[in-house]
Amino acid sequence: MQALHRRTLLSWLAASSCGAAAPAVAQSAFPSRPLRIVVPNAAGGAADITARTVGQKIAGPLGQSVVIENKPSAGGVVAGDLVARAEPDGHTLLLVSSGTAVSAALFKALPFDTLKDFAPVSLLATFDLAVVVKEGGRFTTLAELLAYARAHPGKLNIGTPQIGTTQNLAAELFKVTAGIDAQVVPFNGTPPVITAVRGGEIDVMIDILGGLMPQIGAKALRPLAVMGAQRAAQLPDVPTVRESGGPLASFNVTSWNGLAVPAKTPAAVVERLSREVQAALAQPDVKKRLLELNLNAQGSTPAQLGEHLAADVRRWSDVIARAKIARQ
Repeated sequence: MQALHRRTLLSWLAASSCGAAAPAVAQSAFPSRPLRIVVPNAAGGAADITARTVGQKIAGPLGQSVVIENKPSAGGVVAGDLVARAEPDGHTLLLVSSGTAVSAALFKALPFDTLKDFAPVSLLATFDLAVVVKEGGRFTTLAELLAYARAHPGKLNIGTPQIGTTQNLAAELFKVTAGIDAQVVPFNGTPPVITAVRGGEIDVMIDILGGLMPQIGAKALRPLAVMGAQRAAQLPDVPTVRESGGPLASFNVTSWNGLAVPAKTPAAVVERLSREVQAALAQPDVKKRLLELNLNAQGSTPAQLGEHLAADVRRWSDVIARAKIARQ
């Protein structure tokens, strides 16, 4: 009887051990099929090329191909909804960005909760915004521009792309932080803003640096400052906004993109993806490729990306409220 009881107990322990090991076995099998990165932008742009560059690099270590699926739409809603509803197993990823944070702040309702329905994986890259004027125009430094704005309240016009873009909200934040009375004038995209500032219709523009580099290189536009915490690698002689000191001493705005997966994806899978992405971004050829697009390769832990996204949602929500921009 005792022997029978002992055999039964051993059998139960063996079965329990196998059950406990099952999740580890399942996790070690990841990935079991090709991965896809859903990009809320059209093919050929910086976000798309970033996703493809990193996707190619992580495919080898993961032992599976990585497919890019472009789903452009207003506010990235289509791509976000697709990934939020996907199986939470790590095989479907979403390219998130500063635009994702803006959408969460700007839209009254989304088919997903930006902070609850996704598990952050890693940052991919950051890219600078710049304060730019016409070459040979009235202003040669940011100090001159700020002095003019303070001496002539309401006279300075700052051009940006559409209302609610990162560039537009960055201009609103710049105005409020600097304590100047200026008009933020939205245009239908970057090219019309460039035309307006070159033609003297507006005094200054704020936009993503990468798209302005050809104009800067041709000496048609003059960068007064970049808006991030550090000077841009492409323009080491151009100061940051925060170098102006005073109320702008802590100013720091950059655009960024990263990767996320559906919420409830196993933590071990998220960590594996994050490690592979960070390793890919550390490779010299990846850094070089992204720098050619005026992007700075920058990985992060899942927690760091989560904090970054949440902070951006809070910041842009506050800017939208202060600027009295109607939520969509």
